[in-house]
Amino acid sequence: MSAEELEKAVREAVNKLIDPETGFTFGEMGIIKEIKVQGRSVEIVYKPTSPFCPMALRLGLDIRRAAEAVEGVESVRVVCVDHVMADAITRVLNRRRG
Repeated sequence: MSAEELEKAVREAVNKLIDPETGFTFGEMGIIKEIKVQGRSVEIVYKPTSPFCPMALRLGLDIRRAAEAVEGVESVRVVCVDHVMADAITRVLNRRRG
């Protein structure tokens, strides 16, 4: 699978996710800002619906799970932007899991 095909598959998967507060998809809400693919590694940048969004961590976890489920993806990094806790959320989302 090419990088372009992998990016398309990941974008499709994460844009289908449903925001638990509004019922809209992430694609409809424009939450996903950028997807970068290098080999089989994917980085996804997302922006929660507000700078104080209480669901920001959950959104990131949903994004991670959806991207990891895409065939061909070996590693995922999820980056939160434009949230008061963006740095802390990004650290938690990308912590090494044992």
